[in-house]
Amino acid sequence: MISRWLPWKYLVKRAARAYGVLDPITLLARLRRFAQPGEVQEPIELLRAGMVFHARGLVNTRAIQHNLDWVWPYWVERQFNPQDPSFIPRAFSFTHVNLTHRNWTAVGRPDLDLYPLVDPRGMVTPHYDGWSLDFWIVSGDTRLLPSRLDGVEQKLVLDPTLEVVTRACDGGLEMESRVRVDGPADRPELAVGLTARGPEAGWLVVAVRPTNPEGVQFVERIALDAATSVLTVNGQDRMILGAAPHKVLFSTYARGDVLRHLDEDPGGPEVECRVGMATAAALFPLAPGQSAALDLRVPLARRDGKVRHPRPARAEDWAAALDGAARLRVPDVRLSFLYDAAVRTLLLLSAGDLVPGPYTYRRFWFRDACLMLHALLGLGLTDRSALILDGFPARQRHSGYFRSQEGEWDSNGQVLWILGRFRRLTGRPLPEAWLPPIRKGADWIEAKRTDRGRDVPHAGLLPPGFSAEHFGPNDYYYWDDFWAVAGLREAAGLARETGDADWARRLHGYAADLEAAVWRSVRGIPPKRAQGAIPASPYRRLDAGAIGSMVADYPLRLTPADDPRVGTTLEFLLSECLVSGAFFQDMIHSGLNIYLTLALAQTLLRRGDARHRALIHRVADLASPTGQWPEAIHPGTGGGCMGDGQHGWAAAEWVMMMRNLFVREEDDRLVLGAGLFPEWIGRGEPLSFGPTPTPWGPVSVEVVEAAGKVRLRVESSWFGPPPRLEVRVPGFRPVADDGTRAEFPLEPA
Repeated sequence: MISRWLPWKYLVKRAARAYGVLDPITLLARLRRFAQPGEVQEPIELLRAGMVFHARGLVNTRAIQHNLDWVWPYWVERQFNPQDPSFIPRAFSFTHVNLTHRNWTAVGRPDLDLYPLVDPRGMVTPHYDGWSLDFWIVSGDTRLLPSRLDGVEQKLVLDPTLEVVTRACDGGLEMESRVRVDGPADRPELAVGLTARGPEAGWLVVAVRPTNPEGVQFVERIALDAATSVLTVNGQDRMILGAAPHKVLFSTYARGDVLRHLDEDPGGPEVECRVGMATAAALFPLAPGQSAALDLRVPLARRDGKVRHPRPARAEDWAAALDGAARLRVPDVRLSFLYDAAVRTLLLLSAGDLVPGPYTYRRFWFRDACLMLHALLGLGLTDRSALILDGFPARQRHSGYFRSQEGEWDSNGQVLWILGRFRRLTGRPLPEAWLPPIRKGADWIEAKRTDRGRDVPHAGLLPPGFSAEHFGPNDYYYWDDFWAVAGLREAAGLARETGDADWARRLHGYAADLEAAVWRSVRGIPPKRAQGAIPASPYRRLDAGAIGSMVADYPLRLTPADDPRVGTTLEFLLSECLVSGAFFQDMIHSGLNIYLTLALAQTLLRRGDARHRALIHRVADLASPTGQWPEAIHPGTGGGCMGDGQHGWAAAEWVMMMRNLFVREEDDRLVLGAGLFPEWIGRGEPLSFGPTPTPWGPVSVEVVEAAGKVRLRVESSWFGPPPRLEVRVPGFRPVADDGTRAEFPLEPA
């Protein structure tokens, strides 16, 4: 209350002038002029996340550039190396953060929301936002330090459990690490298996590092219990060495990296460093020409104190978690592997709160959650989806707002849409407890619309907000409105099913009125600015933000497949916004975006345009060796430059892309096989996908060849009357049916 009458703005301005610094009040006012005025200008959640991110960046600024003789994580070794293409001059950069190789792979177990990370050179971070383990070989003057190597071999093993395998070789030295999570859900452990070999005698080194994929992470104390061969870090995290080391060495920031002291005799059994840069190295002997093996274990105790969403039936292994999930069979081994990896990413990230990443984005957003749920439903994992959706009402505010953070007006439409999709795809009636939140959520959308009846370009739209942050500053984004229209339509359908005709009529009116306002706004944009397309908002020229308006086509299907405005927008984005064959988002992300590239591919597929294949192949090329995509990819380094290094939304869109190649929905029909690659057919190998839910019931599609003939087979369990089926396999004549046939001979076109 005191801030209302104290002249704090005057005091701040006067202090700024007195000390000769920029006046923050005036500066903030200037910044706000770049955006449409809105009720939320600087969302506190993003500010909080940014402060945490750059706080570590400040620590990095102090720690890294003055100590480049240390062994740093892979991204630091690249980004701080003036001879490397990843090099970024530091100059006046306020903080030093990972902008070139935001890549990592989580290992874990189904329904266990703990995500140890492995970086591209095998460095392991056992605990969330914690310290790391690195593995070296030292033999005389020869050293194998994986983070400094130009290349290593790394892969993700999928069966029987997730395991990241990293193999590094240099100067005759060879080392392999295998990282996985073992143990039951109540006592999980990170397991690391090491094998090493060298031509001369040397040491396999297990090093404790005060770093992780974002930079410095403080380690103040490391202690050794020699009797049990256990290292304890910061008094709480234990690492169980599988054998007694020959010696364990410690160092502090003042003494430098422990790497510089490997030839010394051990000191005491522990180290303390007030700077928080303690390091340790456990040395195990290597005999000349012989392989040595070592197994390490790190208990993964829960340390963040979060309340977990209960899982009535935990999946203790991957086979159980994957039971019933749609399977993909195509001759392209790479595409198939990426699908299987993406499915496991979705399962990992839905263990508790559905989060879009295991590290940077390990928090909840409705936007990512709804799109990831869409893929989980497409996989047929309906029970898992129901458990997640059951937690949505608790996140709704009394006003009806489904809030993950203030200023994002797309969330209510997305929640209503995914609830409707759940009803359609599963055939299940919604629980009674979900209906009041749906009603409140729909009323919130109607109440939130602005300036109805006024002669302004945004009349009747949702208010300005930052929405999905990659569209630009606050504005009246059509993205928000298209989601709201789709959500209201689904809510109206759900109301009809409950028998509440008045509620259904009211929601249908909401949807129709908002949709009319959107298209009235689009038509009112000056032709020179719109150019026949749909910009991001009524006040924007055509730019990369127009990708948000494409949501009207995919996944919402609010427009027909041949809508000319969507087509013009698509061609603009393909001609002006592709870099190296993928969609480059100029704003915020400033990188190649996987899920937005795949959204363009989906629109091309829906329009019968074969260019979707090139985008799919490009997305596959951009995946890491472990089959993961960061949120945005540096066009020069190929490494992550924005967001989480293993992005759930990207994995979800890959799953939906593979599904829609085989089974794509339209309003009154299923389109089968329209996205299949011609080179897949004629090789004598079966192609199949399924079972996948559709609004008419689950379906599996298979293309088989025998005696020179090609046939498409459909296996279905329709809820009621079957849909119309259209078989549109490229290179063959289209075939249509009323849904009663199960097999279609394909004739060359």
